[in-house]
Amino acid sequence: MIGLFVKQGSSPKARNLATKDPAITAWWGTKVECASALARLEREGILVASEAELAFSRIQEISEQWIEVPASSRLREIAIRMLRVHVLRAADAMQLAAAFTAAENNPSTLEFVCFDKRLASAAAKEGFRVLD
Repeated sequence: MIGLFVKQGSSPKARNLATKDPAITAWWGTKVECASALARLEREGILVASEAELAFSRIQEISEQWIEVPASSRLREIAIRMLRVHVLRAADAMQLAAAFTAAENNPSTLEFVCFDKRLASAAAKEGFRVLD
């Protein structure tokens, strides 16, 4: 998702997908994950302060429009199952669990946009139509 906010290799495709279908569903921690990535890019000198500020503003703007899957004990349990079944990091398991929750346990009803190979593979195995 960070490709929506700063220029990266995935940016053209991410922006194209967001333009075609602006309805984004994200888990509660997505905004924090994006902020973490931006802060790291700024600390590493990849983004200058003005670019970072613009990107943080874009995150705020877009996050106010997306559908957010809130944290819950059910989501946590699904994420734990995802960790046991797939090779994922905790935040990726939460992303996948949120998508599973948003799909009301029927993953074939939603498209899953992802540029991370491990997460995309896990999503496909769970039955999502993966756009990468």
